[in-house]
Amino acid sequence: MALGEFDLIERYFAQIGASPSVRIGVGDDAAVLELPAGHAHLISTDTAVSGVHFLPDASPSVIAYRTIMAAASDLAAMGAKPEGMLLALTLPEASPDWLAAFAEGVRAASEQATLPLIGGDTTRGPLTVTVTVLGSAPTGCYLTRGGAKPGDRLCVSGTLGDAAAGLFLLGGADTSISSADAAFLQGRFSQPTPRLALGQTLRGVATSAIDVSDGLLADAAHLARLSSVGLTIDPGAIPISAALRAYPAPAQAREWALRGGDDYELLFTLPDHAVLPDDCTEIGQVSAGSGVHCDGVTHMTGYDHFEN
Repeated sequence: MALGEFDLIERYFAQIGASPSVRIGVGDDAAVLELPAGHAHLISTDTAVSGVHFLPDASPSVIAYRTIMAAASDLAAMGAKPEGMLLALTLPEASPDWLAAFAEGVRAASEQATLPLIGGDTTRGPLTVTVTVLGSAPTGCYLTRGGAKPGDRLCVSGTLGDAAAGLFLLGGADTSISSADAAFLQGRFSQPTPRLALGQTLRGVATSAIDVSDGLLADAAHLARLSSVGLTIDPGAIPISAALRAYPAPAQAREWALRGGDDYELLFTLPDHAVLPDDCTEIGQVSAGSGVHCDGVTHMTGYDHFEN
């Protein structure tokens, strides 16, 4: 017997995660969240389309996990505490095996990011996943892209370029890289980790922040434009993992670190006196002017889905 929409929701998506802020979740006409006094809602939406944002034959659990974590990274970039998520799922067919694997990815991401599923929608059509994440922060105490000031230091968390290399390797590329390094890089693409704790730590300290989803140069250009400043990046200071350094084409590895997306690290600016958090690296400076200056080239615009 075919699985109906409401049976599908009840079987696979009811009671995923919990939060004291959620008063009513999956099953009613709308979710209800109650935040403590003096807190603001922060809301972001990400959409993933088959063949555009993930490979058509990608594991359902990976599709779910990556899409949710990419959306959660926007909360990290704003310094928000995760409160809940909405999931809109468009499916060509309601396959029980596919849905069970997808729900497994939803549960894993919910647990990792502390994001309970509080509602959403399901419908028939080309495979598309849309996730809306909801977070909170003390009113007026959240990070934005628009606060960097000349004299600030430009910093980034973790390492860059891993996810782009992982995607390349998932495409079946034949290289001399070790199986352990390949597994690490592929995992960085398939199972990204949004820097939620770091984002909250940076509230009231960092002057601006953005997550590295479209690539270092592209996202730095967004930050420079919104802050009305110039950024200078030292390419030799960009943190690169041991696995990516082992890649047999160093020029390509460097290109992935500069332009590859999907790392979901945080790029942020700190005043000169602020302490650099653990697992973060200073990679440049903020100055008066505009654009991103790196290797003698000025980059003025970030990634555009309709032009790139």
